[in-house]
Amino acid sequence: MDRRTSLRWMLTAATTLPLGRLGLAAAPDGATEAKPYGSDPKLIDAYHPGELWPLTLTPEQRKLAALLSDTIIPADAMSPAASAVGVVDFIDEWISAPYALQRADRRLVLDGFAWFDAEAKRRYSKAPAALATEQLHAICDDICYLPKAKPDLHAAAKFFARYRDLTAGGFYTTPQGREDLRYVGNKPLPKFDGPPVEVLKKVGLA
Repeated sequence: MDRRTSLRWMLTAATTLPLGRLGLAAAPDGATEAKPYGSDPKLIDAYHPGELWPLTLTPEQRKLAALLSDTIIPADAMSPAASAVGVVDFIDEWISAPYALQRADRRLVLDGFAWFDAEAKRRYSKAPAALATEQLHAICDDICYLPKAKPDLHAAAKFFARYRDLTAGGFYTTPQGREDLRYVGNKPLPKFDGPPVEVLKKVGLA
């Protein structure tokens, strides 16, 4: 899977796949109750991961989060891998948040992590972090596209689709991700001369 394919699948999945719980063995949760932003959040303040509510992924879960994120968006000539720009922190903060959508995603992600760990051990008798690259890709390839996943892998494919969305959302909202997309907005300009005259002529304004 290359980066462009991952992004294309992410955009497709975002419009076609419903969210929901995985029908997989439950993973230990350990989530703590936290207060939401409230009715008057300070939107101009800069917050750091874990500052508003506790981050709840375990060290082992964070390792798997990084492994999967970097498989979805690896380093290349254009930009670094997903984990290098804080995507794991983004995912950890997202699924630890005290809101209904994030809590549903938490269950989905934790169940998916538990499945992936069990599947790596079932196929290769290894933890995910010990898998060779081709072994890791073999598991991911089986669940990376829901319409082509085998029936017994549909639940895992739904997890992977959502996890791909979260990885891409975290990556492509960083400066490095925007640069990778060649996004030219969101930058201050010393001056703005207005639309070009040829454009104004086309719309009848010049």
